[in-house]
Amino acid sequence: MVVYAAQGDPRKSMALLWRTASPSVERPGPKPGLSVDLIVDAAIEIADVEGMAGLSMRAVGDRLGRTAMALYTYVPSKSELIDLMYDKALAELPTSYEGGDWRPDAAQWAYDLWDFYLRHPWVLQVSSARPVLGPHEYVVLEALVKILRRTGLSPVVLRRLVSALYSCVREPARTVAESRTAEKVTGQTDDEWWYARSALLQEVSPDFAERFPTLTWMESERAFRMADETVPYLEQEAREAFELSLAVLLDGIEVTMKAE
Repeated sequence: MVVYAAQGDPRKSMALLWRTASPSVERPGPKPGLSVDLIVDAAIEIADVEGMAGLSMRAVGDRLGRTAMALYTYVPSKSELIDLMYDKALAELPTSYEGGDWRPDAAQWAYDLWDFYLRHPWVLQVSSARPVLGPHEYVVLEALVKILRRTGLSPVVLRRLVSALYSCVREPARTVAESRTAEKVTGQTDDEWWYARSALLQEVSPDFAERFPTLTWMESERAFRMADETVPYLEQEAREAFELSLAVLLDGIEVTMKAE
C-alpha cells in the first residue's frame, strides 16, 4: 500500500506543518479539548500497530473518545493528518552529529534511520516521490548534508549521495517491515511459504541446475544460509544487504573524494 503525502490543501497543510496556523480553541464541555498534537500522536500510535490500513479519522476519534467530526476542527482531512504524522515522527531522529570524521557520522545517520523505519514501518508506505516539506523532514536532511559537506565534494554530487543513502536504508528496511506483516496478511509463515514452493522447483523444472548454473553454484556454496536461525531469513538478508551496501557506498564516497 503506497500513500502519497501532500494531497490536501497546500496552504492548510503547510500552515499546520510549520505551525503558522492558530490552533482551534477548546470547545466547552466536560472533556478536555483536543489539539493537533493529541490527534497526531493518537494517529501515530494506531499506525505503529495497524499500519496505514488501520488508520482513519474515525479510528483516531475512537482512540481519543471523540467523533471523527470533532477532529476536522483541528485537522482538515486524513491527507493533512498523514503529512503531520510523517513529519512529527521524524522528530525522533537526531538533529546533529559529532562533527569529526564524516564517515562514522554518515554511518550513524544511516543506522539511526534504519532503526526509525523499523519502529514506524508505516512511514515506509509514504511515497518518497512527493516529500511532505515539513520542518522535521528538513532537519533530518540538513543533518545528513552537514555530514556529507565535510567530504569536500561538490553540491551536485552531495545531492546524488543524499538520494543514494536514503535508498540504501529505505529499501532493505521496507523488506524487513513487509516480512514482519506477511504472515498476518497471508496466513503462512515464511518457512511454510518457501518450503511449499521451493519443493516444487525440481518437479516443474527438472533441468533447473542446467538452466541456472550460477544460482546453483551459489546454493552449493551455502550462500543462502543465514548465521542466526532464530531470526527470520528475510530480516537477516535485508539487514546484511543494508550493512554491505552502506559500506560499499561509503567506500565509493572515499574513492570519489580522492578523484576530485
